[in-house]
Parts: sequence; C-alpha cells; structure tokens
Amino acid sequence: MFGKGEVKPVGPCWQAGLLSVALLLAGDARAAEERSFLIAGLDGKTFFRAEGSVNGPNGHDGLAVIDIADPARPRLAHVLGLDTSVYGPPTNLQITPDGRLGLVTSPVTMRQEGESWWAQGDDRLHVIDLAAEPPALIETIRVGRQPSGLAISKAGDVALVANREGRSVSVLAISGRSVRVVAEVDVGAEAAAVALAPDGRRAYVAKNKAGTVGILTLADGQWRHDPALDMPVGPGTYGLEVTPDGAFALSGNTGPAPSDGHADTVALLRAGTARPVVLDHIGIGDTAETLAISPDGRRAAIAVVKGSAAPQASPTYTPGSAAVLVGIGPEGRLRFLSEAPAGAVVQGIAFDPSGDYVYIGNYTDRSLGVYRIEGETIRETGFRLALPGQPASLRGRP
Repeated sequence: MFGKGEVKPVGPCWQAGLLSVALLLAGDARAAEERSFLIAGLDGKTFFRAEGSVNGPNGHDGLAVIDIADPARPRLAHVLGLDTSVYGPPTNLQITPDGRLGLVTSPVTMRQEGESWWAQGDDRLHVIDLAAEPPALIETIRVGRQPSGLAISKAGDVALVANREGRSVSVLAISGRSVRVVAEVDVGAEAAAVALAPDGRRAYVAKNKAGTVGILTLADGQWRHDPALDMPVGPGTYGLEVTPDGAFALSGNTGPAPSDGHADTVALLRAGTARPVVLDHIGIGDTAETLAISPDGRRAAIAVVKGSAAPQASPTYTPGSAAVLVGIGPEGRLRFLSEAPAGAVVQGIAFDPSGDYVYIGNYTDRSLGVYRIEGETIRETGFRLALPGQPASLRGRP
C-alpha cells in the first residue's frame, strides 16, 4: 500500500492502463464529433387549445435527443426530464461544435394563483453530456433572468445567453465539461435571442420588444454593447442567425401580436462591416417565429406560425403553419422561393449538416416534420417523427 504523500510508480501495466483510458477518451470524442444529432426542448406546461393558450404546473418538461444519421428518417434517441419552456424563443438550446455538450435554458417556471398558472422568470441553464450513453445532465447553473435564445461560438469555448427579464446577455466560458458564467452585459432592453459571428468577435442581439438588433463586440477580452449601432428590424424579433461566412445576419419578426392575421417579415442585415445596417425586408406571412440558415449560406428556412396559435373562434385562426424557403443573394437581397405546409404552432427549425433536409417542430401536434430541399423548393417528405412532448425549441451544432 502507498501512504499519504507517496508517489505511485508507473510500470508497464499502469502505462498500458493509462494508454487505454486515453484511447477510450479519444474514441469518445471522435464518436461524439461523428454523431449527427438535434436536440429539442419539450414543454409540458403551456398548451394551445381551442379556446386559447393555457398554462399548467411545472415538472413535465424534457429534452429530446434526435438522431439524424439517416436524415430522411430521424429517430428519437433519448429523452431527459428537465425544465424548459416555449416562453423562451426556439433557439434556447444548442450543441457544442464537437458534439459533446448540449446547453438548454429554463426561461420560466409556473406559479399558481387560484386555479390559474402564471409564468415567472427563471434563471437556470442545464449542461448535458451528449457523449454519455445515455446522455445525462452534468449540472445546472444560474445565468440571467429569463434566459432565452443562446449561441455557442464556432470554437466551442464561449456561449452567449440572451436574458429577457434581465435585459442582458450572459457570457459563458466552456472548457471540457465545465460551463461557467464569466460576465453579464447590459443591453438596455429585453433580449430574446443572440447570434455569434463565425470569428467569435461580434454578436447580434434580438431586442424583441424594441424591434431592434443590437451589437456586442469583443475587445481586450471583454464584450461591450454600443446602443448607437442598434438596427430597426421590426416588432417581435425572435429568430436571429448569421451566415457561415459572416457577411449577413437574418432576423425573423413575429409582429406586435402573433397570429393576428397580418403579414410579418424577415430582415437581412449587412454584418461583415464596421457599421452593420439593414439591407432588405421580405414579407413572409403571419408570425415568422424563427429561422435557420443553410450550411452553404445561400438559403434560409423560416418557421411561420400563421394563425395556428390563435383561439379557434378568432377570425385569424388557421389549423396549420408553414415552412418557408428564401434565397439569400450575394448582393444583399432576399428572395421568396417556396412554401410547404406544417403542423400547428411551429417553433424550432434546423437544417441537417448536408443542407438537403430541414426539420421543423410542430408544437401542438407533438411531432418533428421532415422536409427535403430540391433546388429552390422545400417539400414535405411525409415523414413525421412522433415526440413524447411539445417541441418548443430545436437546434443542432453551430
């Protein structure tokens, strides 16, 4: 036996053991990088019913891990029970570039008053080990109030979280399996979503109630917000993404009141310059909930709720939503390409790594719709993956 303070010698068998552990860890890392997964937040406490939306008690949310190795026929790989919410935008989760971690926020919890349940801001972010078999919760940390959309850098070492009630952006450092808050940046307004430029030195913040997109810049190791650079894009800004080359950013707008029957827009921003500006708007239909940009940066897919979130007695009600495809021109213009039907109250949307398939979360229908991109056309394949909850958010890797 070796006593306290003694150093145990490393002989051949120990060297072999250490080598086996190193190879195993390297194998796990390679396996994680090779996996094709999406994660979807499942809300079990907010429901869109015929008479309108209603809330219920906590304790019924979850996270679905979806295997898209066969992109035409995704399968449900695992479900974890954890708190999340549709009250945050559909971008309140993401997978790290190496595929090992998933970050998921809990924007709100419910409190009961009489027979009714009301949303109140939460401040938690869950860290999930996606390389584990099965995936498992590592820890839950505290961030800003009502943490909503988040973004992870291409390098995988930084995550930003937009805090609606906190009117701020939390800065998180990622190292291995450790995720820690290192700063919080005041952005002066409710912040619903955030997107990072590919070089990790600029971020875009959706100020949903102000109807603007703000700019954060990394300089001397600190993120700073300059309100003079805020850009007007339209009310209800929740969808926000940057093209892979960093040249443009797109924002999706739900309008002042979702499912009100009025057409809403997607805005195209010139992003790769000292002073970003709005270049173009395109009408996209009622309630452009969120969007995803294709891996080649030439197209964007938008989840358009239409009137499916309205009470059925409303004149603006529609039974279904839509998946819309637009083109992103190199000159800085958007072009409507095509539209396909979707289920009720669509939320998250994501491309597969090839850009040939698009997935959309049908919240009320509790399913994942699968779409094929054929040239300039988005087509529903007819395959829908049944989910064990209502998909409030959907994301893959940055």
